[in-house]
Amino acid sequence: MSAPRHNWIAVASAQHARRGCAPSDGPGYMQVCHGKAAPLKKVRAGDRVAYYAPTLTMGGKDRLQCFVSIGLVLAGDAYSFDMGGGFVPYRKDVQYVAAQEASILPLVPQFEFVESPQHWGYKFRFGLFAISDHDMRLIAQAMQADLAALHLAPLFDKATP
Repeated sequence: MSAPRHNWIAVASAQHARRGCAPSDGPGYMQVCHGKAAPLKKVRAGDRVAYYAPTLTMGGKDRLQCFVSIGLVLAGDAYSFDMGGGFVPYRKDVQYVAAQEASILPLVPQFEFVESPQHWGYKFRFGLFAISDHDMRLIAQAMQADLAALHLAPLFDKATP
């Protein structure tokens, strides 16, 4: 029996998240928590990841509050990557799927992980956290992502009234 597939929200500025899903020399990648390796050890091949961007730029006041990318984690351990200037973060490879950026605001009342609507952003402070299939499906549908490519069934069966 295969291990269960998990779902993750990773947090980064849109500028950084977009860079990870648009490399010119291979698959996309994810980096979390300022390049730390430890959080990536929880993420396994086949897991789904959606990137939430609170801002356009790191540390900026340019609020965005959107999901900017979504994909499946590829096989392989976290690896270090020299970005220059002494910054050597850890990454995992991700196969991103085509998707539209989507605001989080209409989804907040529907999320299972939101314990208090007034404090919905609390969990995002951790940089990476697990969510349910239901919540990942909401994100994928809002982003108009290919659910089959993400191995997700539609949230609502169209045959049901």
